[in-house]
Amino acid sequence: MVKHQPLQVYERQLCLSCLTGIYGCRWKRYQRSHDDTTKWECLWSFILFCTFSLLLVWLYFWWEAHNDYSEFNWFLYNRSGEWSDGTVPILAATAAGFTYIAFLMILALCHVAVGQQLNLHWLHKIGVTAALLTTIISVISVTQMWGEEWDVVWISLRATGPFLHIGALAAVTALAWLMAGQVARAEKTRFQLMVLLVYLSVLLTLYFIPLSITSPCIMERGSLKAAPTIIGHHGAPMLAPENSLLSFNRALQRNVSGLEADVTISLDGVPFLMRDRTLRRTTNVRRVFPERQYDDASLFNWTDLSSLNAGQWFLKDDPFWTVQYMSTSERWSVENQTVCSLEQMLKLAARSKSSALFTLRRPPPNHPHHHDWVNLSLDTVLRSGIPQRQVMWTVDSNREMVRKAAPGLQQTSVQKLPLDTLHHKGISRVLLRYNQASAQDIRLYNENNISLTLHSVNKPWLYSLLWCSGVPSVSSEAPQVLRKVHYPLWLMSPDEYCLIWISTDLISFAVVLGIFIFQKWRMSGMRSYNPEQIMLSAAVRRASRDVNIMKEKLIFSGQPQ
Repeated sequence: MVKHQPLQVYERQLCLSCLTGIYGCRWKRYQRSHDDTTKWECLWSFILFCTFSLLLVWLYFWWEAHNDYSEFNWFLYNRSGEWSDGTVPILAATAAGFTYIAFLMILALCHVAVGQQLNLHWLHKIGVTAALLTTIISVISVTQMWGEEWDVVWISLRATGPFLHIGALAAVTALAWLMAGQVARAEKTRFQLMVLLVYLSVLLTLYFIPLSITSPCIMERGSLKAAPTIIGHHGAPMLAPENSLLSFNRALQRNVSGLEADVTISLDGVPFLMRDRTLRRTTNVRRVFPERQYDDASLFNWTDLSSLNAGQWFLKDDPFWTVQYMSTSERWSVENQTVCSLEQMLKLAARSKSSALFTLRRPPPNHPHHHDWVNLSLDTVLRSGIPQRQVMWTVDSNREMVRKAAPGLQQTSVQKLPLDTLHHKGISRVLLRYNQASAQDIRLYNENNISLTLHSVNKPWLYSLLWCSGVPSVSSEAPQVLRKVHYPLWLMSPDEYCLIWISTDLISFAVVLGIFIFQKWRMSGMRSYNPEQIMLSAAVRRASRDVNIMKEKLIFSGQPQ
């Protein structure tokens, strides 16, 4: 009796079906192919890679720009006239787009790993195109509106560079499995050399890129200077309404060394604290004076300003997502805040023996105090009773007159001027945005006894970086956060970093070499099989490794022997 057995039994390949189905809608076995990817699909693979790279940079930018989210929202408010947290939709869209594109990238790499032909479905092509165009438009828009923020990428790389290098090296090392497989399976020597050349070039670049990585946190621990003193920028605006007495008190409770505010002159000559040109965002002027809500804040007299509420907006808009953590009593205190005058802030600073730093906005030309705005502010400082040495005077107009009238004031510049100009004007302090001072500037200021203050520093990583750089003081909207940083987030000596660098390179090289040797042995083992000997039988069971090898051998059995 003759017993017939099937020549070949096809096993269900669920993972492969999902892989090719999700990527290219090729769910059936006959739809899949091991042929070379067409040039058109190679182009789409390149577009997918470019989209992934651009979204990765865009996501990293917004991750590091978290230090300046409030500044971005303020820019949006000045353009639109309405307050909203514009970072939420941007972050949500960026995270969704990056997740989608990264998923497609993983699927594409899996196709390469199993030798499947790449064939991106047309719906995915539309999605990739939409993601690419949206990201490009977003990058251009942010660059036009907030171009200086791109500096945060280069600044953050000084803090994250050593760790990003290790991550990038680990990713490229893991790709050795795919590259070795491609080289082993390829039949054309030219293609093998091209793949090897590109991969080894990237790998060698990563091996030696630490030679160009510089970070102030790579230093001897004994060279670390004292932690920068912290000035409360608008007080503690994450805990209470900005430029309010409650906000300044909250900052003083966090042991800040000084208070910083923005000052405007009222119609009757009273300097008061206000950041915006109008009162719409931080007061209830829309309800009390609806017909004047778009007027310049300096066109209100002090009586009208005193009647406005300056705390309810904070509970309503919740600009820093902190209201939910407030107690009932704290919310009551916030709700009953009023517009604060410069004299009130100076008296508070005098009682707490803290320094006072303020920037003064000149009233518009039709204002009655357009010409004597400096004198009014100086008189307020002198009348408040605060010691002159505790006040940082930033107004450049009539500076010589101010120096004669109040020689004890700390003359402060908000511009990066040459050292000779600073000494000539008697300026002993400089207030700059954190991206305006390079490592060389910081060193020169310290060597020439110019005290440098950088604003606004709200995140521990930036505070740690400036600490290692030797910055003496920072201005922050989050003093409660920075006060918890008792030591730089990371600090290592040059010898320690060199050891980590060399060890990482050696481990990567050993892993890559091992992968290429193993892939060569694996593929040579598959080529040793004769197609005529391969029979997948339902009755005869082979070891799983042999079965897998025979299945893969079917790929190579189409060529005449």
